[in-house]
Amino acid sequence: MAVSLAFLLAAAANAEVTVEAPSLVLTGVPFEVSVIVDPSTDYSSPEAFGVMAGEREYPLARSDDGTLVASDIVVDSGGEVAITVLSSSAPVATTTSTAVPGALSVLPPVLAIAIALIFRSVIPALFLGSWVGVWIASGLDGSAFFTSLLAVFQEHVRGAVADPDHAAIMLFTFMIGGMVGIISRNAGMQGVVDTISGWASNARRGQVSTALMGCVIFFDDYANTLVVGNTMRAVTDRLKISREKLAFLVDATAAPIACIALVTTWIGYEVGLIGAATELLDGFSESAYLVYLNTVPYSFYPIFMQVFVFMVAVSQRDFGAMYRAEERARTTGQLQAPGSVEEDASTEGRELIPSDNTPRRAVNAVVPVAVLLTGVIAGLLITGSDGTDKSLREIIGDGDSYKALMWASLSAVLVAAIMTVSQRLLTLEQTVSAWFSGIKLMMFAMIILVLAWTLGSITELVHTADFLVSLLGDWMPPGLAPAMVFVLAAATAFATGTSWGTMAILIPLVIPLTWAIMAANGMTDPSHHHILYSAIATVLTGAVWGDHCSPISDTTILSSLASGCDHIDHVRTQLPYALTTGSVALFVGTIPAGFGLPWWLAMAIGIAILAAFLKVMGRVAGDAPSQKQAGG
Repeated sequence: MAVSLAFLLAAAANAEVTVEAPSLVLTGVPFEVSVIVDPSTDYSSPEAFGVMAGEREYPLARSDDGTLVASDIVVDSGGEVAITVLSSSAPVATTTSTAVPGALSVLPPVLAIAIALIFRSVIPALFLGSWVGVWIASGLDGSAFFTSLLAVFQEHVRGAVADPDHAAIMLFTFMIGGMVGIISRNAGMQGVVDTISGWASNARRGQVSTALMGCVIFFDDYANTLVVGNTMRAVTDRLKISREKLAFLVDATAAPIACIALVTTWIGYEVGLIGAATELLDGFSESAYLVYLNTVPYSFYPIFMQVFVFMVAVSQRDFGAMYRAEERARTTGQLQAPGSVEEDASTEGRELIPSDNTPRRAVNAVVPVAVLLTGVIAGLLITGSDGTDKSLREIIGDGDSYKALMWASLSAVLVAAIMTVSQRLLTLEQTVSAWFSGIKLMMFAMIILVLAWTLGSITELVHTADFLVSLLGDWMPPGLAPAMVFVLAAATAFATGTSWGTMAILIPLVIPLTWAIMAANGMTDPSHHHILYSAIATVLTGAVWGDHCSPISDTTILSSLASGCDHIDHVRTQLPYALTTGSVALFVGTIPAGFGLPWWLAMAIGIAILAAFLKVMGRVAGDAPSQKQAGG
C-alpha cells in the first residue's frame, strides 16, 4: 500500500499537479498561488491538498474558473521562498518565489518622482525608476544590477512598443500631430483665427474672442498656444488689454480644453495610459476610451477654468495682480509692467508658420477637424454594433476605440492633404514636410508615453499597488482617494513643469491602487465606479492645475512666449486665478463627488461659487464701464 501511494504521489508530482506562484512576492503582503490538477485524477478535490509557504500551511479553495487557489499567503522574511503543494502531508509539486521587503515596491515610482523633481526631466526619471524596478524584481541580486538596465530596454521597452494597442495609440497621436502640421502650414488655422478676431471691437469682445479661439483650437495645446497668442496679440494690444491678461487667456484655454475634448493629441496619450492600467483590473471590463469619457464629468478643474475664463472676459472683472496689470494697461497704455522683458516666440513652431501670401481659409482647418471628430464617432458606432438591441452608451463602450481613432486620424490627414494640394496652397512635397513637422512635435511626448508604459508594467511586476493597499486599504475612505490623487498630481506637475510626465508617472500607479482600495471595501460594483473615474480624472486635472501654477511648465513658458509677455509677470498674475479655481475644484467638486454627490450638482455649486467670488472680489479696470455702455 505504501509503495502504491508513493508511486501515485510521484505520478501526480510529475504530470498531474502544477503550482503557479508569483516570481516576486513582498514580505508582509498577502498573495495567492494557483494549483492546477488534472481533473481526470483523484486529486482534483480542494480538500485533498494544502500549500506550504515558509513554515505555514494554507488550504485551497476552488475559484470561479475551476482553478484551485490558496489565498492570503504571507511570508515574513526575504530571500528565496519554497512553495510546496501537499497531499496527505507529502509534497506533490513545488516552486520557488523571491521575497523582498514590501517597502521596496514603491521605490520605482518614488524614485521616478524624485528624479523628476530634482532634475526637472521626466525621461531620465522614468528610465531610472524602471531600471531599479527590474533590479528589485530580480531579488536585488548584485550581479543583476547592470543586466537589469539592459533588460529594461530589451524586454520592457520593447514590450511596450510591440503591444498592438500601444502601437495604435502612437500612430493615432502621430497622425493628429501631422494633421495639425498641415492645417497650420496651409493657413487654415489662421483663417479660423481671423474669422473670430474680426468680431473684436472692444476690450470685452477682444477677451471673449481670445477665449473662444482657445476653445476652437482644442485639438492640441501647443498649436493652441502658438496660434492664439501670436495672432491675438495685435488685436489685444490695439484694445489696451495687458499682455498678462492675454497670456492668461491663452494658457487657461490650452491644456484645460485639450485634456477633456473628445479627440485631441492628449486623448491618445491619456487613453493609452488608462488602457494599459485598467486591463490589469480584475472584474473591470470597460474599454479605455469609455473610461476616459466617464472621467470627463469629474474633470472639475479644466471645466471650472474654462467657465471662469469667460466669466472674467464677459464681466471685465479682475482681482489681485491681474487687476493691477489691467488697470495699468487701460489707464496708461503700458501693456507690460515697467522693466519687464518681452519674450520672443519667433523660433517656436517656425516650421508650421504659413507664408504671407498663403490664402487664409478657415474651411481648410474646419473640414479636417470635422472629419476627425465624426470619424471617431462613426468608428465607435461601427465597431460597437453587432446587430443586437443595445443602447448608445453600450455601443460606444463595446466599440474598438483604437481602431476608431486610427481610422479617423488617417482620414483627417488625407482630407487635409488633399484640400491643401488641390488648392495649390502647398506642393505635395511641402505638404508632406508640414505633416512630418507636426509629427516631430509629438516625438518627445511619445518617448515619455513609451517609458510610462514601461514603468507601469514594472510597478505591476513588483506589486506596488498591493503594498500600498496593505498600508492604506484598511483606513483610507475610498471616497477620499481622488482628492489625495489630485493634490499629489498637482504637486508633481508644479515641481516638474510637465502635465504629461505627471500623468505618465501616476496613472499606472493610481488606477490599480484605487481599484484595490475599492475592492478592500467591497465597492467594485458599477454603482461605485465613479470613484475610479474621479481618481483617473484627478490625475489629469491635478496635473493641469500644477502645470498652470508652475513657473517651469512648458505650456506656461510657451504662453508667455506666444503672448510676448514677461514670463514671471505671467506666472504672478495667473497664479491667483489658478489657485482660486483649483481650490473650488478640490473642495466643492472632487471631495464631495468622491463621497457620492452627483457630479452635475457639484459642478453647478462650484460655478455659482466662482461667479459669486468674482462678483465680490473683482473690479473693472480702466475704461471698461464706458465700453459696456457702448454695447460691448
